[in-house]
Order: sequence, then C-alpha cells, then structure tokens
Amino acid sequence: MNFEIEIKLRLPPDISKIRRTLRKLGFRVTVARSHESNTLFDNPKDPLGKQGKLIRIRRVGRYTLLTYKGPSKSVRYKKRHELEVYVSDADVLEKIFKNIGYHPVFRYEKFRTEFEKPSEQAGKVLLDETPVGNFLELEGTPRWIGRTARLLGFSQADYITGSYGYLYMLYCRERGLKPKDMLFTSQQKA
Repeated sequence: MNFEIEIKLRLPPDISKIRRTLRKLGFRVTVARSHESNTLFDNPKDPLGKQGKLIRIRRVGRYTLLTYKGPSKSVRYKKRHELEVYVSDADVLEKIFKNIGYHPVFRYEKFRTEFEKPSEQAGKVLLDETPVGNFLELEGTPRWIGRTARLLGFSQADYITGSYGYLYMLYCRERGLKPKDMLFTSQQKA
C-alpha cells in the first residue's frame, strides 16, 4: 500500500529566509515553482469527506494528476493511503465524475516548489505559497520529518496535519468570511 506521511509548517509572508536555510542545509530545487489548480470531488448522497477520503484532480501546466487519499491514520503526522495516476484529459475525467454523481466541492490553488537533498531519499520539502499563507510540507518517514523540522527551526508544537481545505475554513472563520474556493486573484498570480 502507498502511504503519504506529512506535516505542514506555517511560514511568514517573506519566504526568502527559508529558501536560504534550505540551500544551506543542502536542499536543492528538484521541481521549479509551478502553479497548481486543484479540484476536490464528492458525492452528496454518499460523501467521501465524511469518511475522511478524497478524490482530487490536480492540474500543473500540461499535466493532470488524479489522486485518491484515504482517511488519516495518525495524530502527530498525517498518514494517509494515497494513489496517484497521470491522466491525459482532465476535462473528460471531470465529465466522467459528474456522470457517476461526483461534483466539484472545493477548488484551491497554490504555487509549489519541491526541494530534496541529493544525498537523501527519505523525504522531500514542498514550499507552498497559497492564498491563505505560505507553508512547508515535509513528506517522508516520521524520523526524517522530525529531524528536518528541527534543522529548519521548528518543533512538534508547530506541526499542522490539517488539509488546505481545513486551513482555508479556519482562515475564513477568523476573518468572518464566507468560504468559497481558495483561489488567487488575477493580480496575485504573477
């Protein structure tokens, strides 16, 4: 079974310091900064969300990735069964979902840069710039995540295991906003 183990760490608006720190620690960009558009699908008659599951279509440039995630199985880290496959036509896939009763329920965007240490294969660092703030995602083994978080100046108290949908709902609640989709304005996309 494929499992994804991860945490998120909240960053300040200026991410230049974390970029420098990652370079000093030997991390290198393995996937350049790119815009991601994500759409979650669910069926109102038998909601996946209530089961802790999700189906997502992610568009990154010319590529489309279909993802299934199962319920989280951990407290300190988010550990979920994950299956992913590249698909050639996101529009047809969306039509298929709609025809079987699955409809878009949440859309979110982010800019993502991926970092890895050439000498390590135990995990990767994802720098996400979102409409609700900047975050690092550390994906890997629990030991690697803990060690890397400490090297970056974070403790277990800083770990976030919520999804971007959850973080967006908190952001809206704190500001008295009605939640919609977590999207950049056209001015912020540049």
